[in-house]
Amino acid sequence: MAGWDEQVESFLQALVEELAIPETRYQQAETSYKSLGDWFHRDDSRIRDFDPVVHVQGSFRLGTAIRPINEAEEYDVDSVCELRKLTKAHLSQLELKQLLGHEVHAYHDAKGMTKPVREGRRCWILDYADGAQFHMDIVPALPNGAEQKVLLERAQQDARWALTAIAITDREEPTYRLRTPDWPRSNPKGYGEWFKSRMAAVLARRKRMLVESLQSRGVRASVEAMPDYRVRTPLQAAVMLLKRHRDSMFVRDPDLKPISVIITTLSAHAYNGEETIAGALLSVLENMDRYILRSETKYVIPNPSDPLENFADKWEKDPRKAQAFFQWLRQAREDFGRAARATTLQTMNEAVSVRMGTGLTDRAVRRVGGNGGRLLRTASVAPVAATPAFGNTPRVPSTPKGFA
Repeated sequence: MAGWDEQVESFLQALVEELAIPETRYQQAETSYKSLGDWFHRDDSRIRDFDPVVHVQGSFRLGTAIRPINEAEEYDVDSVCELRKLTKAHLSQLELKQLLGHEVHAYHDAKGMTKPVREGRRCWILDYADGAQFHMDIVPALPNGAEQKVLLERAQQDARWALTAIAITDREEPTYRLRTPDWPRSNPKGYGEWFKSRMAAVLARRKRMLVESLQSRGVRASVEAMPDYRVRTPLQAAVMLLKRHRDSMFVRDPDLKPISVIITTLSAHAYNGEETIAGALLSVLENMDRYILRSETKYVIPNPSDPLENFADKWEKDPRKAQAFFQWLRQAREDFGRAARATTLQTMNEAVSVRMGTGLTDRAVRRVGGNGGRLLRTASVAPVAATPAFGNTPRVPSTPKGFA
């Protein structure tokens, strides 16, 4: 029946709304890293003259953060503190980490934070009060854009995102205590811009629609001032759904679960501008493995912002991780495929509840509403493409989108 595809969209939308972290969490994260940045720029800061800038990275930057499976778990806000007037010639990774660590500890004491500062492999960790329910990882970093651009161009790789690259600290690196140009590399800003480019048209359109809606109600708003987290694209929604499906499936084997950056990267490659969550999700599930490259016996998933980095590098060392990814993908295709072919809210729920969590899917059903298990029509939801049938045909790797 014609209305049923629309109800699949309504059900997926309800799942995403239940998964989504409150907007206040994004505001809380923004307030926290801005406060830290202000502290680093105070008059007696040891790093003020090095032009420190703090910015968020990870799922909070991408707009794909989801609620923890267990409501007691904390949100992990990943951030970077880049000292833009220092270079790798000035100090070692250890010296940079100690320099920033002094300021992080001073911030902790000045703000009366009770939980002690923790040191991670690459970062310092601030644990906020229990009521806040989140902690912030702060990675010390130095600019590395010019060197990264040269490195990629020499290797004839795509360097369009290189100028925002950074060098970071890692205490497990052999060069950690040495003053050397050989530092670990990262580029969260570049990756974020690449991810955003894969959904740019839809994001801009949805921002305009929100601004027009606010303006029609007499609220002052502009597209330029509208934060990205105020809108959600079908790509972001699809990534959120797949991450939760992954989390639940590997709750007993966390070491084998596919890492979020692999799911996010392959999803963004496979996304083709679909306007609905169902359309995006089905396109991603059908095509995401086409962007896993093979080099002899090695799997390769290049980092779009640093194509010399392979996100699947651990698959070669531990083949179980590759097996786990393809096992998860088959299960996700089966579960969401069954949901797309379902004819009642009850059968949609049954299709995904085992891997998504019955509490989550039951709440989504209540959001959509029901009438004896029959679907309700929702006029405001756009039609969805035909129901999927995921085949088992051999995959031929495609050129990743966003690469030259």
